[in-house]
Amino acid sequence: MMASLLRLPLIAALAGIVFAVPAYAEEYDPWPGLVQDVFANRAMNDGSDVIGIEMPYRAEDAAIVPVTLRSKLSPADSRRIRTITLVIDRNPAPMAAKFELGPDANVSEISTRVRINNYTDVHAVAELSDGQLYVSKVYVKASGGCSAPAGKNAEEAQARLGQMRYRQFARAEAPASRIREAQIMIGHPNNSGLQMDQVTQLYIPAFFINQLKLTQDDSPVLSMEGGISISEDPNLRFTYVSNGARRFRAEAKDTDGHVFRNEWDVEKPGT
Repeated sequence: MMASLLRLPLIAALAGIVFAVPAYAEEYDPWPGLVQDVFANRAMNDGSDVIGIEMPYRAEDAAIVPVTLRSKLSPADSRRIRTITLVIDRNPAPMAAKFELGPDANVSEISTRVRINNYTDVHAVAELSDGQLYVSKVYVKASGGCSAPAGKNAEEAQARLGQMRYRQFARAEAPASRIREAQIMIGHPNNSGLQMDQVTQLYIPAFFINQLKLTQDDSPVLSMEGGISISEDPNLRFTYVSNGARRFRAEAKDTDGHVFRNEWDVEKPGT
């Protein structure tokens, strides 16, 4: 009886250690380490008046979570956004994408779809022409997106590989406005390397679009350095200011060295 009583404090202590592990893991914040690894520990300024990030608090599908990045700079502000880096803190490869904005394109909004692997903070870091970094964040409840099976089978994905579609949207501004809203869609499985082949039970190798460049004629509009967090069939919707170009061009590269190119006529407002 006495021996049993003596063992109780030890059992309680061990139980305390076991139950403390999840609590510790939940409190762990990867962001400071990401600031060091991704941004070389550069100073981060409050970006609430610089860059907006919009995502659903609870995602319907963790493999295709919508995200919109929006410039909040005042028209009177002489600075411009050079790059926007999207970081999904608890994803296996946290840097989801880095967008470089054309110097004369005045891109003010970018929307895409991403995979979320765990409940996580998501940060948008804008580098401005003053050389400073500005950060905003949201919290998203989603899990399993990076390992979710592809929506298309291998044959269908191969048939669509590299196919590009361009779409231009009408806007409420006066017909003479040079503001454009467009969308680029690319057929590609964008395999994360964490998905399992349901037949072989082997992991499908990572295979994704890692570079995308968009231009109006030869003037840069937007480029993206992408990672495994960008969803299957990458999709970018964005606003920019037209320079009067008649052709819109896209060039994409993937991790297997494929290069995909296409170009389209730019519609005039009101047509």
